[in-house]
Amino acid sequence: MANETVNSNPLLCDPVAGICGLPDATDTLKAVTTKTQKPVKVVYFTDPICSSCWGIEPQLRKLKLEYGNSIEIEYRMGGLLPDWSYNSGGISKPSDVAHHWDEVSVHYDMPIDGDVWLESPLHSSYPPSIAFKAAQMQSNEKAILFLREIREMVFLQKKNITQWEHLATAAKKVGLDVAQLKTDFEGKANALFEEDLRVAKAYGVRGFPTMFFSTNGGSQETVYGTKPYIFYETAVLRLHEAATKSEYDKTWETLFTKYQSLTAKEFSVLSNTPRNESEKVLNELSGQGILTKITTKNGAIWRKEP
Repeated sequence: MANETVNSNPLLCDPVAGICGLPDATDTLKAVTTKTQKPVKVVYFTDPICSSCWGIEPQLRKLKLEYGNSIEIEYRMGGLLPDWSYNSGGISKPSDVAHHWDEVSVHYDMPIDGDVWLESPLHSSYPPSIAFKAAQMQSNEKAILFLREIREMVFLQKKNITQWEHLATAAKKVGLDVAQLKTDFEGKANALFEEDLRVAKAYGVRGFPTMFFSTNGGSQETVYGTKPYIFYETAVLRLHEAATKSEYDKTWETLFTKYQSLTAKEFSVLSNTPRNESEKVLNELSGQGILTKITTKNGAIWRKEP
């Protein structure tokens, strides 16, 4: 019953299954193989306002640090919320999402303030998705930073990321050409987003996050939903037994050089610091003025300003 609700109601995410579902999506996951330059290709279907995708950030960041030499990740937008034309599963209007996001925040131990749905509700997730495709046209690396920025905006800062002013602010912050982004956002990026939707349908994607791991030989593993780190690591190793785990510097100095912002959960996962200690370490650093702490009603995030 829970999965049926999720499948018919995109914003009613199932934290136990770790998934935010697509309305009227198929239940069949189909194997599709795409070519990669590295041993393992990962096609990651996500959405800017997918709370379960926010919950996966600690695992995803660790996977990149440990197995970045073996995997190539391709980000695809899936179109979680086309509009509010449906009514099912107890969520029929934006205000219904507010309390749900607060609950999801606790489950994933990642700060999310659901009040955005009361104060400045989003009408769709399509505009920020199209903006991401426009960012990819300039730089895939900057597009991933842009996606992180707009997620922090909507989940922590309660900003309506369908509005161009917020998209432009995020673009400028990560070094994108804002004027070019707007041109592409209003033009070619729309077709790229439509292509992502077609690819998601071809893969049989029924919710986010979904990751398809594949090799050029046609072998494939799928991790459906937000899962513990071992699920993602195992998928890589099953496809590429020779994959070696890269050791990386786990000090706060290095981690904040790699990532400008970290939640307590992310810092705990990436630094191998017990969760009950990670927040103390970050608070000490912010108390010394080394980090900037941004507090929400459901947790905080720490930034190292450049």
